[in-house]
Amino acid sequence: MKITKKILILLLIVFVIAQFFGPEKNQGDLASMDAFMAETNPPEDVKIILKDACIDCHSNVTKYPWYNNITPVNYWLNHHVEDGKKHFNMSNWEGNSIKRKDHKFEELIEMVEEGEMPLNSYTWAHSEAKLSEAQIKSVIDWAKLVRVKYGLAPKPE
Repeated sequence: MKITKKILILLLIVFVIAQFFGPEKNQGDLASMDAFMAETNPPEDVKIILKDACIDCHSNVTKYPWYNNITPVNYWLNHHVEDGKKHFNMSNWEGNSIKRKDHKFEELIEMVEEGEMPLNSYTWAHSEAKLSEAQIKSVIDWAKLVRVKYGLAPKPE
């Protein structure tokens, strides 16, 4: 029993010390998305969807929940944000080629159609991010229009 108690006390001490450390937060400026918004011109309903379901993980601006202050939860959230930005980052839009932008929208359409985005782990904590069928259609319709604008979308059959 003494060894179990010592291990628990040691784990508690490690947990408390860990609270003083954490990953760098993703707290950029909303203006970093101006180029993306201007170029892709989402309608108002899609802007709301982007704000509620996408921006936290797919831009340089994340609104963190209270539980992000708890280690190791903050590392888990940071991993999701970094992974999301790696795949699609609205804040770093200007430097991409038209071909890359088109490909990112092709992936966006696929992920939203298949229900893979937004992640279930995100919608569990952010109910406003759970997309209805109408919202999914709005996002996909907008993304297809953006692809047509880039001129690389497949021709309709």
